[in-house]
Amino acid sequence: MKHDRVEVVNETIDVADLYDWALLPECGAVVLFSGTVRDHAEDRSGVTALTYEAYDEAAVNVMRQIIGEARRRFPSLGRVGLVHRLGDLALTESSVVVVVSAPHRPEAFDAARFCIDALKRSAPIWKKEVWSGGSDWGTNAVKPVPASTVESSTIRMGA
Repeated sequence: MKHDRVEVVNETIDVADLYDWALLPECGAVVLFSGTVRDHAEDRSGVTALTYEAYDEAAVNVMRQIIGEARRRFPSLGRVGLVHRLGDLALTESSVVVVVSAPHRPEAFDAARFCIDALKRSAPIWKKEVWSGGSDWGTNAVKPVPASTVESSTIRMGA
């Protein structure tokens, strides 16, 4: 669908381009989430870099399923984009971007939150952390589950 964008890339994610792509005249809300490399992880301080690997074909397929589930849960969505970067990333670089446009902000926020939660739970993408004491695959890995079973941790702050 031309209103869906799924990419697994090896280069820097152009966050501004994704925002511009999501704009539609009928949508008054665009929510963009960018997950960035930070300097710590659970039980690990001094993180200096991350490396992401994926089973590309399966990751793209799962990302499309996530968008399909988001559209089922939030039928009024305009554009939905999921972009994940692979390879070596430095501190503050975007590793994943979710962008959602919708007529109104509640469904845009809720759909974006669902998409990132489902992506983290469902996609075959792995993270290796490099920190002051060495390097190893990310903590808190979980067995992938179907996007349709993901319960988002959306917390409504009012309309």
